[in-house]
Amino acid sequence: MSEVINGEKEARLSTDGLVRLLEDDILNSILKPGDRLDEQSLARRFEVSRTPVREALRHLASSGLIEIRKNQGATVKRLTTAELIEMFQVMAEYEGLSARLSARRMTTTEIAEMRKWNKECDTLANKEDHDGFYAANNLFHETIFRGSRNEFLQEESRKLRNRLNAYRRHITTQPRSMQRSVIEHNRIADAIKAGDEDTAHSLMRQHVDLVAGRAADVFLALESEIAE
Repeated sequence: MSEVINGEKEARLSTDGLVRLLEDDILNSILKPGDRLDEQSLARRFEVSRTPVREALRHLASSGLIEIRKNQGATVKRLTTAELIEMFQVMAEYEGLSARLSARRMTTTEIAEMRKWNKECDTLANKEDHDGFYAANNLFHETIFRGSRNEFLQEESRKLRNRLNAYRRHITTQPRSMQRSVIEHNRIADAIKAGDEDTAHSLMRQHVDLVAGRAADVFLALESEIAE
């Protein structure tokens, strides 16, 4: 039984690693829109079986980075800048409402947890640990989702965040963006702790909107490179 479990764990790690590598290739235009992603070629490139490759491609399709069509296989897809901004605008409303409700409902223990994760963000940003920062950043936001005590809002927010994850990671982990996020998180946490619903809502919406603006800047630059 332990051998089976270990084998599944290795496959899972392989899949996660492949997702990250392919996300980076797509977002850095190494893989461009329309490029075909062949399972066998990718398995040879990364020296893995086709199973984790297939799982990675399914994950990337669910996040909107690639398209998988019957009898045609997988190809790279990139959201247009307009589509990306629209999705971030909706995300800003979801997260803003989560912050508002958390200012009303979050417990003292949850407030302490929220601050703990932002302190971790600060430490990791100073170390330029991009992967660690992104994980801690997600946990900061997840604490606020839970603090809202609104299950439907949590579910819908997570669905959209999952679709935006690759884009958010690409933008959020830029050096200046990490430090800026820590400062913005502190202000949001202060408003939630004070029970200031309007300020918490406004600051969170602005926080996510600023990420959307930085995402648009990067994608406009990428689109220009492709056009050339």
